[in-house]
Amino acid sequence: MSITMSGLRIYINTPSLSQPSDIDTGSENAPAGGVFYSRRGNGPIYRWLYEEKRSNWRALRMNTSDFDSHKLSNASWKTVPESLQAQLGAHYLD
Repeated sequence: MSITMSGLRIYINTPSLSQPSDIDTGSENAPAGGVFYSRRGNGPIYRWLYEEKRSNWRALRMNTSDFDSHKLSNASWKTVPESLQAQLGAHYLD
């Protein structure tokens, strides 16, 4: 089964040398802290946080005044852990 997610963009915090992390998100390429952001089209921005205790990704709908979008950079789909890809697919069903 193929999941279509047209217009979906994935972001990460711009890397900072002062924020090392030892959180295991299941992907060697995952950003520090295991945090991703997603947005589809002109829709709301969601923050995806990995919860180690539950081994699950939690989505929080962001208010654009709560963070500086200039500190985000585009993320490659290859850096998104498979478990998050599956949750994104369920979240953004066409």
